[in-house]
Amino acid sequence: MINITLRQLRYFEALAQQRHFGRAADICAISQPALSVQIKELEETLGVQLFERSARNVRLTSFGEDFAVRAREILRSIEELGDMARAAQTGFSGRLRIGVIPTIAPYLLPSIIGALSQRYPDLDIHVRETLTSTLLRELSEGRLDTAILALPVDEPGFEEIALFSEEFVLVRPGWDGDKPVPSGEDLRKMRLLLLEEGHCFRDQALAFCNVRNALPKEGLDGSSLSTLVQMVGAGIGVTLIPEMAVPVETRSAKVAVSRFDVATPRRSIGMIWRKTSPLAPQLKQIAEVVRQSGEALRAKL
Repeated sequence: MINITLRQLRYFEALAQQRHFGRAADICAISQPALSVQIKELEETLGVQLFERSARNVRLTSFGEDFAVRAREILRSIEELGDMARAAQTGFSGRLRIGVIPTIAPYLLPSIIGALSQRYPDLDIHVRETLTSTLLRELSEGRLDTAILALPVDEPGFEEIALFSEEFVLVRPGWDGDKPVPSGEDLRKMRLLLLEEGHCFRDQALAFCNVRNALPKEGLDGSSLSTLVQMVGAGIGVTLIPEMAVPVETRSAKVAVSRFDVATPRRSIGMIWRKTSPLAPQLKQIAEVVRQSGEALRAKL
């Protein structure tokens, strides 16, 4: 009988994700030599090499790739056993791992965390801010309990619930504030500043302008909405931001904010979780808190 421990599986998962012993050791809160010993013992127990090691790189072997899939399934099942126990408790307590996309997190999280802490004082909230593609992967692997993002995601394994919608607004240099608001087609002829590839908000902005990939004129990419707005204030171009970001991102920039007259671009904000999650009833309660926080924020705009 092969004796593999959960600790070894967690260490293996960290190394498989990071492909670096130092970073994986930091995530596991152990020393690098201790991690190396555990991985070596796991390989000896299996009788098969899981990783190819070189001076600069750590790669999964072919067997390691297959092993990683099964290891993630096992770890996710273990997490769900804990979720079952938490779901059976009278109160909602313990760790809750929430993922949020970057174009929502800075603006909505403060009110959400405050409301959740007040309603569920025994809840230990962990927040992960990253791109939609990463959230979907980590949610599927059981490393997150739920995610707040733009809908739809159209993934069959997830339950998704729409909570509220919001408009996109146009941000222009302050001296352009009195000009007519351009249409989506007109924006194609302007220097439109966008978030980097991978952000769903970038794709939504391009869709409004009826552009699939590149813009006719050379645009500029930014890593955050804050960077885009500051670039607009410097006269470099124009951009679109969600209305919830307006109070935070425009307060220190010399920009004008305008709403579109027709064909107003919008996005739907919602929550998703695995359909198999035992925490589904509790997550529906969390979703209601998120909805109330979103509506309250929009009411102030």
